Amino acid sequence: MNKVRLFCCVFLTLPALAVAHHSSAMFDQEQVRDETVTVREFQWTNPHVWIQVTLKNAEGEQEEWSIEGLGPNSLFRNGWRPNSFKPGDVIEIRFNPMRDGSNAGGFIGARFADGKTLGRWQ
Repeated sequence: MNKVRLFCCVFLTLPALAVAHHSSAMFDQEQVRDETVTVREFQWTNPHVWIQVTLKNAEGEQEEWSIEGLGPNSLFRNGWRPNSFKPGDVIEIRFNPMRDGSNAGGFIGARFADGKTLGRWQ
């Protein structure tokens, strides 16, 4: 009987954990930033990809930012590849910044110098 209870507890808890993992509450969905950035690194990793970029702040100084994307499986089905962003690429990027003001954000879209886009770009 104990094994059945353990199985039920784990089985009923898993959906809540999965939903909690995909929260985007840390991003300010009311704000959208459009920036011209230079890609430093593209991390094609689970559970989410990361684009490390540098941009010029209001004082003209370079800052490093971390932009979080969806998971590789979802992105691959939408045309992304592990080499979609290469170090040194200068791109326009659109993202929701962090609510706490830290140098990070949630990816919305990107446009490359050749006009190619990824994500939502209107």
